[in-house]
Amino acid sequence: MTEDLGSTVPRRQLGRTLRDLRTEARITIDGAAEALYCSRQKVWRIESGLGSVRPVDVQGMCELYGAKRELTKALTALAAETKAKGWWHSYGLAIPDWFEMYVGLEAAAHQLREYENTLVPGLLQTRDYALAVYQHRADTTDEERARLVEVRLQRQAILERRLPRAPRLEVILAEAALLRTVGEPATMADQLRRLLAADEMPNVSIRILPLTAKMHRGAEAGAFVILDFPLGNRATPEPPVIYSESWTGALYLDRPEEYAAYEQVWASLDDLALDEAQSRNLINKIITEVHHG
Repeated sequence: MTEDLGSTVPRRQLGRTLRDLRTEARITIDGAAEALYCSRQKVWRIESGLGSVRPVDVQGMCELYGAKRELTKALTALAAETKAKGWWHSYGLAIPDWFEMYVGLEAAAHQLREYENTLVPGLLQTRDYALAVYQHRADTTDEERARLVEVRLQRQAILERRLPRAPRLEVILAEAALLRTVGEPATMADQLRRLLAADEMPNVSIRILPLTAKMHRGAEAGAFVILDFPLGNRATPEPPVIYSESWTGALYLDRPEEYAAYEQVWASLDDLALDEAQSRNLINKIITEVHHG
């Protein structure tokens, strides 16, 4: 019987973080089970994200593994979310900004398909572009801004990692995002060159959705990422996740019917986007004409 005790997203993130903490503390699953007076199976199930988790169990694990108070608080709050049916991560509430939910999922995925209609995706941003994106947040300190940019740049390492194998990244980017000047014109020209360089990577595909494209489902859906996960040593792969961000939070969708709906949106975009060669030509043209590359 498959369990459907709510969204798999907080469970998976919680399990992954607790497993990392246990490993760092050099405690085996058996050692943890003994210290917590529970079965080995229970620790394994929590770490595998296989069911809802009681905050009191997370508290006990965090104490045993020597987790910092701030992280313990975030993980306990996350445990309370493991019973939720659909999952919305709201920024600035119980789970803080610095606890990057999405980064854990992104690092575990073997394929990422991203549609962006306003900005260059984080995985492909240059430092100057990322800084310019965060620059307009008046309520953010320089220190916080620098940390946000570092997190963003560190994430990019997954595209070149050897083990586990780097994920495949397919991006469909609206032409409008190339024409919008973020930062100085020189910043923008460098960013467009970075896109051309990234497209040379064997596991990266960047395609442009031209302004001339007719009405498509992405116009209604907005920006999103489809994450697919490898089978690993599981009998069935972790279910795919659709990630959609807004100004105040992020929506994680992981039900089969939601995935099917976004697959249709992706197919609609796929039909209308230029191929890779045409996309490269368009990017080069924009560098020359608009950003005086």
